[in-house]
Amino acid sequence: MGSCRYVYNHALALQKARYEACDKKLNYAGLCRMLTLLKKEETKAWLNHAPSQALQQSLKDLERAYQHFFEKRAAFPVFKKRGIRDAFRYPQGCRLNQESQQLFLPKVGWLSYFQSKKVVGDIKNVTVSRKANDWYVSIQTEREVESAIHPKTNIVGIDMGIAQFATLSTGKVYEAANALKTRMARLAFQQRRLSRKVKFSQNWLKQKHKITTLHQVVGNIRLDHLHQISHDISKNHAVIVLEDLQIKNMSQSAKGSLQHPGKKVKAKSGLNRSILDQGLGEFRRQLQYKAIWSGGDVVLIDPKYTSLTCPKCQHIDKGNRKTQSSFVCLSCGFHANADYVAALNILAAGHAVLACGETARLGCSMKQEPICQVA
Repeated sequence: MGSCRYVYNHALALQKARYEACDKKLNYAGLCRMLTLLKKEETKAWLNHAPSQALQQSLKDLERAYQHFFEKRAAFPVFKKRGIRDAFRYPQGCRLNQESQQLFLPKVGWLSYFQSKKVVGDIKNVTVSRKANDWYVSIQTEREVESAIHPKTNIVGIDMGIAQFATLSTGKVYEAANALKTRMARLAFQQRRLSRKVKFSQNWLKQKHKITTLHQVVGNIRLDHLHQISHDISKNHAVIVLEDLQIKNMSQSAKGSLQHPGKKVKAKSGLNRSILDQGLGEFRRQLQYKAIWSGGDVVLIDPKYTSLTCPKCQHIDKGNRKTQSSFVCLSCGFHANADYVAALNILAAGHAVLACGETARLGCSMKQEPICQVA
């Protein structure tokens, strides 16, 4: 793992140096030739102890990172740090014995593992990763499957939030796990203890491991909560309608700049933490692939005015929602829970998308307009 990280950082430093010297960026083949010369150096002979294919895969990761940057899909590649997303990948040469739960990795040997799910199909690559002091192996396989047909024929709209994680148009409510919020005091206590220790000392490393383990617990609780909800929804509903929320924009900092400082920075920081604690983007990703597995579909709609529109008379007004949880229409007097009203509007917009075959959104002004307007 350290060898792969070193090769990745060395190649990235070389690409940056070539850019500063106005030279052309090396492609993957050029980086592989660089790796061959690097392994022949006496001071870098330890690289020969690592599988060559795993080192080459780290160069492929760098090439893919550059490609995503040029396509404006990601930021510029950065150097990898030890302990952050540690992983390496084997494209071939791995063998699996599921009966005895043993896995063979080139230049590592046979390892025992706990099998969480039966591996079906031909093995294409194996990724080994580490989180805290736990090691994980992810096996990607290829097989032919028939297209699934969902046993249900219903459609549901889902409003995602913070106070209540998900409210369905059927009236069902899923509460938020708040995995980080409920452990903030414990995390702050452990971080204060870390700040009092000598950096990189044995006690400092032990305390840092406690903090890493606590973060791992938070992540596992959040992920388990999302899997349970997404599985229940995708199993019981053929079509799922979601708001096309831009989580990155929603969780942007409000601190501003020196010339134009932001307002209510602390309050916005707490809101951003709560938004990210819910894992809304991961929830949407899980629903999308689980819907495909079960033969269903996920429809995305414009989130504008979903919580301000009356589902009975389609009147849109900011005054309809005076509090976080209460909705009272100023036109017809319809009243209900605000999240449930939003779920009904999301469902109606989803019906419009399926009927019109195009992107549908609610009215673009605060005046009374039809609930579906085709863009």
